Amino acid sequence: MEISDALDFLRTNHRGVLITRGPGGRVQSSPVVAGVDEDGRVAISSRETAYKVKNLMRDPQASYCGFPDGFFGSWVQVDGSVEVVHLPEAMERLVDLYRSLAGEHPDWDEYRSAMVREQRVVIRLAVERAGPSKSG
Repeated sequence: MEISDALDFLRTNHRGVLITRGPGGRVQSSPVVAGVDEDGRVAISSRETAYKVKNLMRDPQASYCGFPDGFFGSWVQVDGSVEVVHLPEAMERLVDLYRSLAGEHPDWDEYRSAMVREQRVVIRLAVERAGPSKSG
């Protein structure tokens, strides 16, 4: 599968599972909601204290499997290196991600305050590989 085709799919299908490596190399799976940012990276909001973030700070490689809201049907997996963007640099990326997933927020000041309170970060996966190219 071409990376551009995988990103097109992920722009309209936001549910998925992020796979990171925990201590000792064990696999850790996290259900997430993701978008594709302006640079063509898979973008995910998380908390600074989440295991997935700690894993990615130690080993910045991940896989993401995206699928439609109904779960069954088409799906894609993308793999690549990850950048974790922390506050305050993450704030406008968090706003952009929210807009791409849910539209306009009724109170952007409250949203920004919540992002600080929750210690939010943005996980950005640079897609280096994509699949599947066929099913079955």
